[in-house]
Amino acid sequence: MNKNQVIINVVLVAAVVTLFVIFFTVKPGCCKQQEVVECAGVESVEGTLPIAYLNVDSLLQGYTFAQEASEKLMSKQEDARLKLNTKARTLQQEMADFQRKYENNAFLSQERAQSEYQRLQKKQQELEELEQKLTNDILLENQKLNLQLADSLEAFLAVYNADGRYQMILSNNAHDNILSAMDGYDITDAVIAGMNARYNKK
Repeated sequence: MNKNQVIINVVLVAAVVTLFVIFFTVKPGCCKQQEVVECAGVESVEGTLPIAYLNVDSLLQGYTFAQEASEKLMSKQEDARLKLNTKARTLQQEMADFQRKYENNAFLSQERAQSEYQRLQKKQQELEELEQKLTNDILLENQKLNLQLADSLEAFLAVYNADGRYQMILSNNAHDNILSAMDGYDITDAVIAGMNARYNKK
């Protein structure tokens, strides 16, 4: 018996042993697809797993509070941008005036030119500080909004799932977490409707 024949025989014996072990260790009846859940030791709810998911992007678009808060935040961003642009345009004009005066020797003294230059520098620094402050304010407002949304969703889901029908509720963002699922697992519309009814009642 050559070396190749020995290797083939060893592989065949290993395959037979593996099939033997699988056949006698798997529970009877577990080969059917509908019984996979029970064989795994997980109780099913009306033929489905006791889990659900909701699409967070759709929730943010459909939840009235999220829409109003987003609109308010965008309005605040626009006001901040208008304020900064107005101040920046004024400063730019003042700097251009300074440059023209300096190039045409319009200042009565070097000290006068230096004083004006320092004033403009200070004004530019104040504008940069204002921009940083407004940016931080908007970031804090956004964080506050996210916390409010998270609290609102958590409170609603506690009531929505009070009967314990779902052992797990997942979040999904544009198919980032869940690539494919049956329609019955998506509770997004029901959550949006319930949260809106709760918000409108308040």
